[in-house]
Amino acid sequence: MHESLCERLVVRYHLAGFERDEVGTYVYHRLRLAGCELPLFEAPAIKALFQSARGLPRQINRTARYALSAAALDNAKTVNAEHLQNALDELLP
Repeated sequence: MHESLCERLVVRYHLAGFERDEVGTYVYHRLRLAGCELPLFEAPAIKALFQSARGLPRQINRTARYALSAAALDNAKTVNAEHLQNALDELLP
């Protein structure tokens, strides 16, 4: 980090990533906040989401959003591991 920026920061906090079993709960919480009560992500998709995002919330959000789009383009009712892989292909060059 830049020295001048470090001097201005009063508080620093490192947010650790979620554990594997917390990712599903987090995703469903975010979906409920958006008004969705349906279990849109299949278990293998949640597992792949955890592995690809390394439990980091911002990466989970971004990848999940792309996976939801991939599922919508496929007219699917749930997000599966293939949709998640399609999202990763879009995100990673």
